[in-house]
Amino acid sequence: MKFLFRSCLRLSIFLVLSSWAIPCTGQQQISGTVTNTDKMPIPGVNITFKNKPGGTTTNFDGEYELNAQAQDSLVFAYLGYQTQTIAVTNQTQINITLQEEENSLGDLVINAGYYNTTERERTGSIEKVSAEEIELQPVVNPLQALQGRMPGVEVVQQSGVTGLAASIQIRGQNSLRNSPGNNGNQPLFIVDGVPINSSPVRTSGLLTNVPGLDPLNALNLANIESIEVLKDADATAIYGSRGANGVVLITTKKAKNQGGKLQIEARLYSGFSEVSHQMELLNTQQYIAMRQQALANDGVEATQYNAPDLVLWDQNRYTDWQEELFGQTASITNANIAVASGNETTSFNLGTGYHKESTVFPGDFGYQKLTANVNINHHAKDQRLQLNFSANYGVDQNELFNNSLVSLATSLPPNAPPIYTESGELNWENWVWEGNPIAQLEKKHTVNSTNLFTNFNFSYELFKNLNFKTNLGYSHLNNNEVLKNPKLAYNPENWNNIYSSSTHTDIQRKSWIVEPQITYTFKKDKLQLEALAGLTFQQSQDDLLVVIGNNYSNEQTIGNLTAAEEVRVNTDETIDYRYSAVFGRVGVNWDQKYYVNFTGRRDGSSRFGAENRFANFGAIGAAWIFSEEEYAKNVEWLSFGKLRASYGSTGSDQIPDYGFMDTYEPTPGPGGLYPTQLTNPEYSWEVNKKLEAALELGLIDNRIQFDLSWYRNRSSNQLVGYPLPSITGFTSVQANFPATVQNTGWELGLTTRNFTSEKLKWSTSINLTIPRNELVAFENIEQSPYQNIYRVGEPLNIALRYRYLGINPETGFYQVEDINNDGSYNYDDREVIQNLGRRYYGGLTNTLTWGNVNLQFLLEYVNQKNYNFFTNYTAPGNYGNKPVEFLNAWQQEGDNTIIQQFSQSSAANSAYANAIRSNLSVSDASFLRLKTISLAYNLPIKDLAVGIQNAKLFMHGQNLFTLTDFKGLDPQTGMSLPPLKTITLGVQLNF
Repeated sequence: MKFLFRSCLRLSIFLVLSSWAIPCTGQQQISGTVTNTDKMPIPGVNITFKNKPGGTTTNFDGEYELNAQAQDSLVFAYLGYQTQTIAVTNQTQINITLQEEENSLGDLVINAGYYNTTERERTGSIEKVSAEEIELQPVVNPLQALQGRMPGVEVVQQSGVTGLAASIQIRGQNSLRNSPGNNGNQPLFIVDGVPINSSPVRTSGLLTNVPGLDPLNALNLANIESIEVLKDADATAIYGSRGANGVVLITTKKAKNQGGKLQIEARLYSGFSEVSHQMELLNTQQYIAMRQQALANDGVEATQYNAPDLVLWDQNRYTDWQEELFGQTASITNANIAVASGNETTSFNLGTGYHKESTVFPGDFGYQKLTANVNINHHAKDQRLQLNFSANYGVDQNELFNNSLVSLATSLPPNAPPIYTESGELNWENWVWEGNPIAQLEKKHTVNSTNLFTNFNFSYELFKNLNFKTNLGYSHLNNNEVLKNPKLAYNPENWNNIYSSSTHTDIQRKSWIVEPQITYTFKKDKLQLEALAGLTFQQSQDDLLVVIGNNYSNEQTIGNLTAAEEVRVNTDETIDYRYSAVFGRVGVNWDQKYYVNFTGRRDGSSRFGAENRFANFGAIGAAWIFSEEEYAKNVEWLSFGKLRASYGSTGSDQIPDYGFMDTYEPTPGPGGLYPTQLTNPEYSWEVNKKLEAALELGLIDNRIQFDLSWYRNRSSNQLVGYPLPSITGFTSVQANFPATVQNTGWELGLTTRNFTSEKLKWSTSINLTIPRNELVAFENIEQSPYQNIYRVGEPLNIALRYRYLGINPETGFYQVEDINNDGSYNYDDREVIQNLGRRYYGGLTNTLTWGNVNLQFLLEYVNQKNYNFFTNYTAPGNYGNKPVEFLNAWQQEGDNTIIQQFSQSSAANSAYANAIRSNLSVSDASFLRLKTISLAYNLPIKDLAVGIQNAKLFMHGQNLFTLTDFKGLDPQTGMSLPPLKTITLGVQLNF
């Protein structure tokens, strides 16, 4: 019986297998890779059979595998790309290049840091700018190329001096600490997987000290593939405490399979720069009339002591000091060359660049940098082993002088003495107070920097769908500064009382990071799961050495410390920082419609005491592509629709090191120590809780793409230095404040393809941000040192001012309100709150292509208030030039003006001092600026020489015009050097 049963069972199994095998004759395994026209892999491509069920999707490397018969046809479909159908026949490997549709959503790979996602599938808020948008801009800092291009990202160029750092805030100010030397609002910068200390390098020079030099200058814009900005909790929580203020991911260009061919790209452009705006100041006749009227109003006779400009100086001389001191034309030259080659397993990319700019100041000053980069990519033929090495090295030099000539240029009287004598030497005669401004150029200030970013990635497939990878990174910045202060910068009459000196500053920042990770992917039916777990070990060391040399006997030897009579070490410090973490992610994809993303991290930082050294952070994000639902597919005008939301917490340890410890420094000379800081081991991490909801739409075959986001970030447990009374011997102690800062806002993105034909294409992109910053809680702020800085219910970036009441008809001088009627003016009377933050901002980009001609321009708009020129000038009638608006001064009762009577009396100066502390000194600083415009022409291939694959001529303009009512030099830089207006011409050749 058992034998019969077993025989029947074997026969049944045989028949079943035979019946299955019969139609499977000719079955074969097909594999391949799906890429776009840029040879970049496309993950998530749907691969189905044309006339039967079944199929698969590509992984994040664009790879796929499936079994098919020779008579089958495969359909490759992906949102935003043209669908392709390929007959299998006898092929075993089918590689596909998908062409992007004209009305595509641009659904390419998005770098989310530890993992990749796509524009279609992302659950977090991530903005991306590609190489095409930034590589031709004539700037040295990649952040400047982002201005006006991203919603929720504020990039402000604080000075027109080349090489200085731009400020960046992602979705507002989260921390109370916002000073140049202690900024708790810096985002995390990562270059090719390596975290970078992006804090500006502070210097001793007056032109560069604030905001400082930017370490990112070492990067070559021509070598940047993309810049992604991570904003919400879902995108940033995996970075834990480092992601509280957002994350900026800079990815450089990677080596690609060139089919064994050598590819060369050369690019050269040159042009000029000028100051974008100068103020309209008084000419000599207007100035002298103002000064004479002031003395007449005061009943004072002009003398060489109270009015040298009226007694000693030529009354007919006129010098346009703005044109003289910052009105030069600066030259700019940039050259880049890149070489790439590779086969199916190994490829490389080498590049170098040179950038040089002169300045708008007189004299031989300028900025130049040399960069080099390499990327090597290798993988085994079976794809299980993958290696990638990248290195970016930059050397830059900034040669300037130790003075801000801008303030002198806008205040020197127009009839000041000549700069040079008839023999061509510096003129010192009759320069009574300022001294000859050109002499300041003798205070040479040279900053030399080298910066290295290296990264090595190792990945190995342990088992199917299970990978081990490691990210190794190292960065090293070396900044050497020499500032010279010779006697030649001063009037020879005072040389006996002056000693030549020099200041030498050496700054080094070294950091390494190791991040081992395990990734796992799983797919079954409609479920696709991705998991990631990893560790972070990071250590950095900052060194600062400041040495001062005094009393050089020979002006030619200034800067050589061996020639100084006295050498003194002013600062010598080393700071170590250690950081470790464990992190993870689980991403769930159901039926290509429903997405959930879980991220978490446990951080440990050496900046906290033993009891508070570790903290946990995490987030959840979800997305629903409702356009994939059956009922939505019948809506003809709806091409794509997605709802997404996220919530989570990140933290911050952006505080000075060793703040929880008692610290001591040695006294000058041997043998002594003195305390510099009080201990407080109890303070802990700042916490930033983020909430976001968003809607994304593609309409009318994706000709209209719409993205609307609402966010709310709340930062609490604020880490600040609590000020102490001077009797304690210390200025502050590190502590947590019971304050909560909230940032809310709306972000809008709109892209339209206005016209598309075989020859003409026109597209428009608009982004708009409406932010709201608020101090929602601050317990006992009235008893804190911050009572005169902040107000609960108001933004952090406010100015507390007196209330301006106009001009007193009895005196002709300004008057402000004495709120408490105590006869004096102090912070108790500062009741007017002026918001200096942005009320809304955005950008408008238009791209037009006509055959081989391409035109693109970007308009940046910002609505804001700022301090106007009143804060930079003395009272009307005083010594020093003034804006032409000062001509409309009060003369008699009934005059309608905001300029008080001309006078240099103490009463006039006191009234003016109160007025510039009132709301009179804050006015509208909104502007519309043509940020960039570029025109390119691709030469027809048939007209090119043999060996040239592509040639492009291009012209680029930067800051060509600004529309504003701001009273000052520039609505962004205030009374500092405005952004430069730049025009360049160039050529790009590909061999």
